Amino acid sequence: MSDSILFAVEDGLARITFNRPASLNAMDFEMGQRWQELAHRIADDDTIGAVILDAAGPAFCAGGDVIAMSAQGAAAGGSAITGMAHVIHDGIRTFVESDKPIAAAVQGAVAGGGLGLMLTADYIVAAERAKFVSRYANIGLTPDLGVSTLLPAAIGQRRALRLLLQDETIDAATAEEWGLVTEVVPNDQVAARTEQVARFWLDNATAAFGQAKRLIRTGAHRGFAANLDDEAATIGAAFDTDQARARIAAFAAASVRPPKEKA
Repeated sequence: MSDSILFAVEDGLARITFNRPASLNAMDFEMGQRWQELAHRIADDDTIGAVILDAAGPAFCAGGDVIAMSAQGAAAGGSAITGMAHVIHDGIRTFVESDKPIAAAVQGAVAGGGLGLMLTADYIVAAERAKFVSRYANIGLTPDLGVSTLLPAAIGQRRALRLLLQDETIDAATAEEWGLVTEVVPNDQVAARTEQVARFWLDNATAAFGQAKRLIRTGAHRGFAANLDDEAATIGAAFDTDQARARIAAFAAASVRPPKEKA
């Protein structure tokens, strides 16, 4: 079994850990295949209610492994790079469109395609020392791993272009201000805070949180009418679940107040 990405499930919480710290967790071809395989496994597993995405070592992800890309490309040309991009992209699309809410714990550097992998998550907790940079064009490459879509969706087109066209490095505070990450915490609190977020989903209406995430992420790329139809079908299906019935009944009971006595 590959150890480039570690995977574990406990009490409905799946954990995906990028595990190539010597390469700053840059994604090579084998790691990309592992990413795709895990995406489908998690999306298809009804026992998983939430996901944590984190990384081993000092960096979150330096994007694609350029050294591995160079070696593979020299042998097979750009078509091999395109093929591997499709594999990784399938994993990204599967995670984004799934009903599994994902929280990411981000420490250290995030570069290039690592931005796209990070933005696969729905809630991003960043360390105070985290840094974010594009670094595509200065090696003659173009955005991949969802960056051209997920980055402007998160921070707006102008800021996305600023990152991509200037190779500007931004710190965690700026990333939070721009909307690239959800919140920033002290470096030693990233793991605990990320788990707290995921546990909150699991301890409450897990399925409803997952469907809310799916509606938002999928709806960004569809027409309004299709989104409304999906919303209608999803809330109807949720209403028929035992969890919703119990929570609605509890809400209704708590909302009933005895009439005030007359003075």
